[in-house]
Amino acid sequence: MEKTSKSSKKTTSTTKPRTSAKSKKISSESKIFVIDTSVILYNHDAIMSFEDNDVAIPITVLEELDQFKKGNDTKNFEAREFTRKLDKLSHATPLQDWVSLGTPKGGRIRVVMNKPNGLDATVVFGEDKPDHRILNTAIYMARENPDRRVVLVSKDINLRLKAKSLNIAAEDFETGKVKNVDELYTGKIEIKISDNAPIDKLYEKGSCSPSELGLKDPVPNIYIIIKGESASVLACYNSITGNVEKVDKRTIQRITPRNAEQVFALDAILNPDVKLVTLQGVAGTGKTLLALAGALEQRENFEQLYVARPIIPLSNRDIGFLPGDVGSKISPYMEPLYDNLKFIHSQHKEREKSFKNITDALENEEIVVAPLAYIRGRSLSNIIFIIDEAQNLTPHEVKTIITRAGENTKMIFTGDIFQIDTPYLDSQSNGLSYLIDRVKGNKLYAHVRLEKGERSELANLANSL
Repeated sequence: MEKTSKSSKKTTSTTKPRTSAKSKKISSESKIFVIDTSVILYNHDAIMSFEDNDVAIPITVLEELDQFKKGNDTKNFEAREFTRKLDKLSHATPLQDWVSLGTPKGGRIRVVMNKPNGLDATVVFGEDKPDHRILNTAIYMARENPDRRVVLVSKDINLRLKAKSLNIAAEDFETGKVKNVDELYTGKIEIKISDNAPIDKLYEKGSCSPSELGLKDPVPNIYIIIKGESASVLACYNSITGNVEKVDKRTIQRITPRNAEQVFALDAILNPDVKLVTLQGVAGTGKTLLALAGALEQRENFEQLYVARPIIPLSNRDIGFLPGDVGSKISPYMEPLYDNLKFIHSQHKEREKSFKNITDALENEEIVVAPLAYIRGRSLSNIIFIIDEAQNLTPHEVKTIITRAGENTKMIFTGDIFQIDTPYLDSQSNGLSYLIDRVKGNKLYAHVRLEKGERSELANLANSL
């Protein structure tokens, strides 16, 4: 045996990964996760998230990924990265055998052919389509491994329901999900004190120590509503100075905050020490308007104001179906941003210099409104960057955007985590929720949840009912 292994080095090197994977002792407690295409398009690294369990990739998933390999969207990037990763993992080993994922806990991966075995989903649902072939793979794996739990993992809720109707265990991909959005960081607290002395000190000197308010280890840049017996004040904890500082109500670009949260939002946007701001709130709370007003106010500190939002096609009519050049194509999707710019513009009289400044800035591309599809690969320096409707982004897309930030760049993300227009995201798994949950407590970051609608009584009625 020893002589054979020495004389056939090539054979040994190519079969080693397969042999080691097969020789791994499989516990009956170890699960098999069958992965849907939607999970990979959400995160190409998803297969590394299953610890010591095995991952089965239906051949149909590879066929679907082949349709996504061309293009510049994030889903195209995810598809390409996954196929590269799978190629590296397989080496020269046939992927119909279990291959080690190379993780410390020893998970394995395998590509499974479509092998109907008894129950056939394409017959049950009366149609031969990719989702039903993926269901057949899960059924086949369950019959082939009766002593192990087989789970279909998909971001597609309808596919999960179909799986459960066939008695197949099905779960959402939980990695990157916020556990409880009701407990998501709000960026502010309210405290009541019986002694008005700290409030008086904040009005007289502009700051006080956290201990005077009974605060221990406050979160950097957290906003505080302080209520005393006969007075109240708005404040913020400055982690750089170590003091709680008074926050003043300011009118910016003729836009005046109408509640405490809007005051906090403008303070965060205008704070030069805060490089990343998130504003969360339902429709009509003023997120986009405040972000634009605050950005315009400090435009002289940056070379460019860049405003972007993800393009979410309606009725399956993608951007390519619209006539005209790129500007004509994106205009309908960017209209909400232009509406806010027009409102700020209308607050200034035509003869005023500020009116002309905004007009000139748009014409000279000092203010740029564009879709997020053009962000990949760019390096953004000396820019104040507003990302609207950020709840329609995945965590990976948010990371991609933030990693574009160069020197003297400030980013403002706005959105409503309960108003999501993409099929594979929800209030727990979208990029805005993930960003708020992961970055809280950093001195470069400030967050405000806007709760009171200020657009109109009608808009408030719609939100409440």
